[in-house]
Amino acid sequence: MEISDSTIAPDIDQETADAIAIDRAKGDFRFPENHKFDAGYGLNKDTIDYISDVKKEKDWIREFRHKALGVFESKPMPTNWATDDLNNIDFDAIRYYLSDGERPKRSWDDVPDDVKETFERLGIPEQERAFLAGVEAQFDSEAAYSNVKEDLEKQGVIFVNSTEGLREHEEIFRPWFGKVIPTGDNKFSALNSAVFSGGSFIYIPKGVKLKQPLQAYFRINSENFGQFERTLIIADEGSEVMYMEGCTAPQFETSTLHSAVVELVAMKGAKIQYVTVQNWSSNVFNLVTKRGMAHEDAEIRWIDCNIGSRLTMKYPGVVMKGERARGEVISIALANNGQQQDTGAKMIHAANNTTSNVVSKSISVGEGISTYRGQVHIPKHLKGCKNNTECDALLINTNSRTDTYPAITVRGNQHVTQHEASVSQVSEDMLFYMQQRGLSEGEAMSLAVNGFVNDLVREFPMEYSVELKRLIDLEMEGSVG
Repeated sequence: MEISDSTIAPDIDQETADAIAIDRAKGDFRFPENHKFDAGYGLNKDTIDYISDVKKEKDWIREFRHKALGVFESKPMPTNWATDDLNNIDFDAIRYYLSDGERPKRSWDDVPDDVKETFERLGIPEQERAFLAGVEAQFDSEAAYSNVKEDLEKQGVIFVNSTEGLREHEEIFRPWFGKVIPTGDNKFSALNSAVFSGGSFIYIPKGVKLKQPLQAYFRINSENFGQFERTLIIADEGSEVMYMEGCTAPQFETSTLHSAVVELVAMKGAKIQYVTVQNWSSNVFNLVTKRGMAHEDAEIRWIDCNIGSRLTMKYPGVVMKGERARGEVISIALANNGQQQDTGAKMIHAANNTTSNVVSKSISVGEGISTYRGQVHIPKHLKGCKNNTECDALLINTNSRTDTYPAITVRGNQHVTQHEASVSQVSEDMLFYMQQRGLSEGEAMSLAVNGFVNDLVREFPMEYSVELKRLIDLEMEGSVG
């Protein structure tokens, strides 16, 4: 079943429009390029060999890349989406690998000055000192800094970039590499498989429960560049981990491509929370494939906030492979002028008594377009499965648009599913009431928008919920954010 909602709200005045305009000045800066390795423009077999040679990869990885390139070239551009903007991507005008050739630094003082200043302006070292168990900071194609607390290393926790993971922990990495998200899953997963670089590899041993989160920060500094990190997180039996990622890029006149692949594996009784706050600049095509596999009694939660980018297409998913496994997606998306947020979730029930929950909230501002696109699949031979899907949209003015496409397939009669969707506008009565108490119309609109997402913001970890509220507040007020 597919339901499409397109609803219009009344016009707002210029003051309110200015108040909710998004200013991305915090991330809109760059430093001159200083790369030792540059694969050049365009994608072909020589590009693949260049990347493999620079990384000194084993033959099986090179072969994996070349096969993926063939899959990418054979697959047509997706045509069943709500936008034709994908056709504006010029793959021959993109640089697929940029690096200074250095291994990630373990000490912040050893990071190159321009890279260090970039992440210091974004607050990374302060966050690490304050509440993180480990940090990885990626600059263009490779990690510039990677560190995990010593006591966690002694417990067997591994937190390195994907290059180090493949080189130094192949026996753990390789069995799951490309198994949760096959190369041929879609055109952009194939592209990532061909040119992937950077990203995180995390392994949490049996019974180890991390009390502090791990964080990665992905930064694009170069123009006409594509970032293709690859992340694999394996939580062994009974372990727990929270991983948080942030993303920014400067505003370029040309388009920038970000196409990541994230694979999560939660073994029996394990728990993984994956938190994303994405604030890409409005020239970035953000085309990401994220999926987790939850075994018996395991839980995977995706907590997702998409504020930036020109176009985001992202549908975190969970395959509930073991009995009593649980999958959840909590998402917030904000689409402003010139933006389309095409987000959602995929929940695949593959065992008895599994539970999935999807809660999505979107805000459309100006001529922004937000789309919820979801899939829930419960096959006939299973029993005792449960799903809840909620999609709520808020429209700010007459040019805003939202669409909802929930595809829920339930076979058999031993399951429980429910779906709720709503589209609303900020009422004139509410704005009038707040203005009578001294707020300007812009401040009143900002307060209303924050109230709309407040219940989901509370689902984010404390450190990120504070940051997210601050970011939304600043963006709604048109301040630096």
